[in-house]
Amino acid sequence: MKTMTAFLTMMMMAPAASAQQLDVPFEVLEDGEMAGCGGAQVMGLDPNGDGFLSVRTGPGSDYRKIGELYNGDRVGTCARSGQWYGVVYGNPQRVGWVHGNWLGNFAG
Repeated sequence: MKTMTAFLTMMMMAPAASAQQLDVPFEVLEDGEMAGCGGAQVMGLDPNGDGFLSVRTGPGSDYRKIGELYNGDRVGTCARSGQWYGVVYGNPQRVGWVHGNWLGNFAG
């Protein structure tokens, strides 16, 4: 819990998410604070499979892939559409959508 709190504090102090073009945008920052964002960790990916979780421009596998996350990566979860989560991650801060099957240890 302490680690997740430190992660969320770091995310609040990070500059606003880069101006990525999402097909389905979501609110990340509001008045310098996380706007309803929680925290999660990427887990359960098969190391013998692709080994990564695709980050997409919208909540679905038909949307364009814009990044990859790996087991142990931490994300801020700021939106939800069905089983898909709008996330903020990385340094510099980036945004995108990932499938929730591979997110765990939710906080916030």
